[in-house]
Order: sequence, then structure tokens, then C-alpha cells
Amino acid sequence: MKQTITFLLAVLISCTAFAQNDSPYETSLKVEAPIILGSLGLGYLGVNMIKNKEGLTAAEALAKSSEDVNGFDRFSAGNFSEKADKDSYIPFYASFVAPVVMLLNKNESKKAGQIMVLFTESMAITGAMFSLTAGAVQNSRPLVYGSAAPLEKRMDSDSQRSFYAGHTAATATATFFLAKVFQDFNPDSKAKPYVWAAAALVPASVGYLRLRAGQHFLSDNLIGYALGAGVGVLVPHLHKKGSKNNFSLSPSMNPNYKGASMVYTLN
Repeated sequence: MKQTITFLLAVLISCTAFAQNDSPYETSLKVEAPIILGSLGLGYLGVNMIKNKEGLTAAEALAKSSEDVNGFDRFSAGNFSEKADKDSYIPFYASFVAPVVMLLNKNESKKAGQIMVLFTESMAITGAMFSLTAGAVQNSRPLVYGSAAPLEKRMDSDSQRSFYAGHTAATATATFFLAKVFQDFNPDSKAKPYVWAAAALVPASVGYLRLRAGQHFLSDNLIGYALGAGVGVLVPHLHKKGSKNNFSLSPSMNPNYKGASMVYTLN
């Protein structure tokens, strides 16, 4: 963990030290470092919370029924497909490569370091939000509510964190970040509608496959999609030159809640 933090600080210092002319964004070490490192810390807390979650007993798993699921999500209760689960990782991993490929464009390549800092910040925030929520909320995946999945899998603690869809959220952050940055660097490009369409479709495909796999309900995917896309767009937007927005992320802990406090003020 110490090595990771040291490496990130070195990257942040080097990337934010470059002149930011010809870039639509303003970044600084004193802003980006606390947000990224704070988000990583909160994400680490969330991962530990996930590890400490308890699974179901055999009796509890067998007692689960589609009737226990709300009417909006009931249609997917009992879904289970190992193939769909495996296939969902294809667009999921591809989404992380897309922002790197974007850097091949001459406008973005000149500010590759700055863009990667913002991308790291976006993914760190999304990761913190997801892991804290998944660790705090006990909600069985759709596969638990049927007999298609092996009983052992239905009992597993990993199957008790349906809310919300982390794969969908992370993919949406990556693709919407790409689209937003592309638009800001290339405001007159005719390719913008196609870039935004791809940004919307890729996380939607991940959500669909996670739904078929029995990993998440529709509501889990919709929330993950919205939160992920929001972070992907807002992080670069709040760093645009001329913006007088203040954005901060800090730990928030009390007896009833452990998580992140996000503050956005418009001066």
C-alpha cells in the first residue's frame, strides 16, 4: 500500500507540474492528491467491509423466493448464467483501455499525463462509492432466489452484495469520462455523437449481461449506471478552466454510517 501511494504521488507531482496551456482543464497537486488518496483509502475500507460480510446458511438460502423481491426487479429473480458472467468482462475490461486509446488523438496526447490523473481520480471515486456501499448493504443477488445456481454459491458471502452494480458503474465512469474529455478537447468534431453513443452503449451491455448472469437486478444496474456516468462526466467538468466550482471528497464516519462525504459548491 505504501509503495502504491508513493508511486501515485510521484505521478501526480510530475503530471500536474507540466504547463496546462492548450488544455481545457486545470489540475493541481493540492486538489488531486487528497481526492485520489482519500478515495483509495475509503475504497480500502470498503473492501475490508466486503471481506467481513457473512453468507447465508443453507436454510436461509433455500428459503429465498422470488416473492421476496420487489415487483420492479422480480422478473430477474433466479437468473443464473456463468457464460453471461464471463462475457460481461469483455466490455468491462475494454472500457478501461478506451481512454488510453483516446490518447492517440493528437489533441489529447499532448496532455496525456493530466488526462490520466483525472481518469485515475474518477475511477478511485467510483471504486470508493461502490465498495463502501457493497460492504454496508446486505442484499442477495438474483441468483440466490432460484435453484439454477449451486446451493454453495447461493450461500456464499459474495452473493450477498447485489446492491449496486459495480461492474456497470466502473464501465460507465470509464466510457463517459472518455466521451466528456473527447468533447472538451474536440468541441467541433463531427464524431462527438458517435463517441457519446458508444459511451452509453458499452456500460448498458455490461449491465444487461450482469442481469442475465444473475449478478444484479435491474435497479442495481440503473443505479450503478447513473452513478458511474455521473462521476465520469463531473470530474472532468469540475476541472474545466474558468469554472469556479469547489469539489471535495472527505471521509465521513459516525455510529450509523461509514463512507464518503462529497461536497460541491458553486461560487
